[in-house]
Amino acid sequence: MSPKILIVEDNVQNRLLMVDILKIHGYEIIEARDGMEGIQFAREHKPDLILLDMQMPVMDGLEAARRLKADPGTRLIKILAITSFAMKGDRERILAAGCDEYMAKPIDTRQLPVVIRRLLGLEDGHGP
Repeated sequence: MSPKILIVEDNVQNRLLMVDILKIHGYEIIEARDGMEGIQFAREHKPDLILLDMQMPVMDGLEAARRLKADPGTRLIKILAITSFAMKGDRERILAAGCDEYMAKPIDTRQLPVVIRRLLGLEDGHGP
């Protein structure tokens, strides 16, 4: 069974890019458009990993990460923050909110699968 990844991203083009990359690597994908929907889908689908945009309407990624990590049902799910925040202190603030890793936009399409495999514990370098 391939790992399940929840993509929480309000920008359709960014979401489609991530879906395309991850499907090539054999992951099962769930998509959400904002932080509130992301939390709901995480509770319902129990993904192995969440790719979480930090700037979204309804609820931003920082608040969504805090809520996911505070919830016993979702606290163990790994979170990869995907963000355009690249100022000094942003990485620390994002990790302090509960994210397990941070990746700046624009997304490095070669690096994304490597980071995902590491977060999922698939260190051999092969997909699911």
